[in-house]
Amino acid sequence: MAKIDKTSQNSPAATPTIQVLERMFTLIDVLADRDEAMSLKEISQKTGLHPSTTHRILNDLTLGRYVDRPEAGSYRLGMRLLELGNAVKSRLDVRDAALAPMRELHKLIQQPVNLSMRQGDEIVYIERAYSERSGMQVVRAIGGRAPLHLTSVGKLFLAVDDALKVRAYAARTGLMGHTKTSLTDLTALERELSRVRQYGTARDNEELEMGVRCMAAGVYDDQSKLVAGLSISAPADRIEEAWLAKLQSTAAEISTALGYKG
Repeated sequence: MAKIDKTSQNSPAATPTIQVLERMFTLIDVLADRDEAMSLKEISQKTGLHPSTTHRILNDLTLGRYVDRPEAGSYRLGMRLLELGNAVKSRLDVRDAALAPMRELHKLIQQPVNLSMRQGDEIVYIERAYSERSGMQVVRAIGGRAPLHLTSVGKLFLAVDDALKVRAYAARTGLMGHTKTSLTDLTALERELSRVRQYGTARDNEELEMGVRCMAAGVYDDQSKLVAGLSISAPADRIEEAWLAKLQSTAAEISTALGYKG
C-alpha cells in the first residue's frame, strides 16, 4: 500500500489524493453501521487500515465535526453530518423527484399520470404528465382540488388515519358524492380503506368523474411517511390492470429518491 507523505498532507497547498478520500469514506461507513462509539482498534480492524492511518484521518474528521470523540480513543459520527443531511433534505422536493419518473411512466402507458398531496380534507394536484392522445375528456389542472374520499390518492391518505380520524372526516365533509358510484356511506368507505391498507394501493371507480377510473400508489419520505400519491387516470373502459405494477414501481423509485428505505 502506498505511503502518504505527511509533509505534503500538512501543507496548506496540498490536495487529498483519491486514496485518502476512499479511506475517509470507508471510515465514515464503518461508523455509520454502529449507534454507539467505537474504539480506534475496532475501527482499524474493520477497515483494514493501520491504526496510525486510522487515527490521523479520524483526527482530521473530528476537527471538521464530521466525527465526534466522546472520550479518548473512541469515535462516532459527528453532528456536522446531521447538519449536511438536513440541508440536503430541505432541498428534496417531491415534485422534482417525481417529474422524470412520471414522464417515463406516461410514455409506457400513454395515459395521464398525476402527482397529488394532501391539504386538509382534500388532495391537491401538484404535477401531471399527459398528452392529448390519451383520449381523456377530463384532465385535472395543476392546483386543482378534490375530496379525499372521492379519489384514489385521497383514499391512500385516509387509509393511514385511524378510525376516529376517518369518522371525524366523514362528519366534517358529510361524504358528499359527485357521481352515482361515489362512496357516501361511512361503512362502505371504511371497507374500502381496509382494502387499501391490505393491498397498499387505491382505486377510484368513476367516483369523482363519470367515465374516469384511477389507480394510485403512495410516495414515502425518509421517515416512512406518506407524503404524496401517484395515480393513473384513464377512460373507464380502457384502464388496464397491468399498469398497476408499473405504477407501484414508479412510486417506489420516487420514494427512494426521497430517502425512503422500505
